[in-house]
Amino acid sequence: MKFLDQARVFIRSGDGGAGSVSFRREKYIAFGGPDGGDGGKGGDVWVEAVQGLNTLIDYRYQQHFKGQTGNHGMGRNRNGAAGDDVVLKVPVGTQVFEEDNETLIVDLDTLGQRYRLAKGGNGGFGNAHFKSSTNQAPDHANPGLEGQERWLWLRLKLIADAGLLGLPNAGKSTFLSSVTAARPKIANYPFTTLHPNLGVANVDGREFIIADIPGLIEGAHEGVGIGDRFLGHVERTRVLLHLVSANEEDVAESYRIIRGELEAYGGGLVDKHEIVALSQVDALTPDMRAEKLADLEKACGVKPIELSSVSREGVEHTLRLMISAIEADKESEEEPAEKKPGDWLQW
Repeated sequence: MKFLDQARVFIRSGDGGAGSVSFRREKYIAFGGPDGGDGGKGGDVWVEAVQGLNTLIDYRYQQHFKGQTGNHGMGRNRNGAAGDDVVLKVPVGTQVFEEDNETLIVDLDTLGQRYRLAKGGNGGFGNAHFKSSTNQAPDHANPGLEGQERWLWLRLKLIADAGLLGLPNAGKSTFLSSVTAARPKIANYPFTTLHPNLGVANVDGREFIIADIPGLIEGAHEGVGIGDRFLGHVERTRVLLHLVSANEEDVAESYRIIRGELEAYGGGLVDKHEIVALSQVDALTPDMRAEKLADLEKACGVKPIELSSVSREGVEHTLRLMISAIEADKESEEEPAEKKPGDWLQW
């Protein structure tokens, strides 16, 4: 299944059914009066976050969604049935934007969350609704109201606990494949990863989700390479693992390039907890390793992890640091327990 994280759709809610003009005509009943029923309401258009989806690929092949028109009213005071609703089922983490692709309508970050995108038109009143003491035989009814229509953008931001960052060929996909059951494409050329990958890591009996995104290069925020659009998939993460390849000539400059792209992108990424690791250290001699570790530490201000996904050096230590940062971030979000009346009293 191909990954798609953005789609444009057209929605239209159903029109309301028209009211009926009818008069009761039965034998032996004189002046039966009006008995036209009301029209039914048009169908709404909803969006719902469901389980089992991780891409918007379905909306590449179908872009138009329309609610059903309400049934018309009928004689004998029979009201029309309401039109069926239309539900757009999307993955958890999907955002809905206006046609300008900038104005956020709703962020579906919870499983089962629903939002009405377009309300169906109300049904028209039948002539029985207009009967009064001064107008006992109204001969008119209301048409149903028209539905609402609009173009919208759906944008998916993956829900993950941790995100992987780095230049192309920094070892992100190799790390993901070594600690999870995910099998991303791995090859020795730039931009091997063209779309985000997810995997579930397990350490000390605790699980968390890792997101791997395509590599960034200098100028990505200006569209260089494949751009920085995929950074949206790590906006929701609690910790970032920044991998700097030991095969880079200048590891300090490689680190600064990625940090510069994060600052240019925004979204609060520069403020997230960051773990820095010098990856692919198994390819270095001891002297080269010490030199590059010192250069990277000077650039980032913390001692980086020595990591090799192939030899498994530093892998378990990295996972424990990631899960600790994730749990600490979760604890900081929890509200303090409410104090019961009288708890402040000291006897």
